[in-house]
Amino acid sequence: MKVEKNKVVSLTYELIVDGRLADKADESRPLDYIHGTHMLLPKFESEVEGKEPGESFAFTLTPEEGYGTFDESRLVDLPKEAFTVDGVVRDDLLVVGQIIPMISDSGHVVQGTVYKVGENSVTMDFNHPMAGKTLNFTGKVMEVRDATEKELTEGLHGEYLPHEGKRCHKHDGDGECCHKHDGDGECCHHGDHEGGCCHDKE
Repeated sequence: MKVEKNKVVSLTYELIVDGRLADKADESRPLDYIHGTHMLLPKFESEVEGKEPGESFAFTLTPEEGYGTFDESRLVDLPKEAFTVDGVVRDDLLVVGQIIPMISDSGHVVQGTVYKVGENSVTMDFNHPMAGKTLNFTGKVMEVRDATEKELTEGLHGEYLPHEGKRCHKHDGDGECCHKHDGDGECCHHGDHEGGCCHDKE
């Protein structure tokens, strides 16, 4: 059975970025998804389409084919007071490179990365962490099967079901929600979600 639309695909992969291993899924915890339902990068899906179990793949995605180029308009300056928990500014969180779940004005959880820490303000980066990066993938297709009607309706991991106003975009296998910034330019505020975005684990 070949990889094509509405097939459940299980695969392993390694992602190399800037010469380093950035992510992987091995045989003990492969990535599984419903092909053709926009759960993965379109170019990634097109590269594995038509392959059968046991077939390997290796391809490179440009930033434009991956998570886009770095967009300076997604750098947002916030007062340090926005990172107050129980009346105390969480300076331990304000470290360059630290990922902090934030609440947008519309109530959605978005992931921000500390870009710069000033005396009274913090610059948060709401670009995808892989924005501007060239992505080098290698891996193997492990299994391909037909998706059930329930999976097509609810999603492989229930991602099409309501999540109390939170928008889940992909399941990473660890029980957490992985949210993508929707690019609406909204100001974001720190939410008390230490250690991850929705713990009902995308």
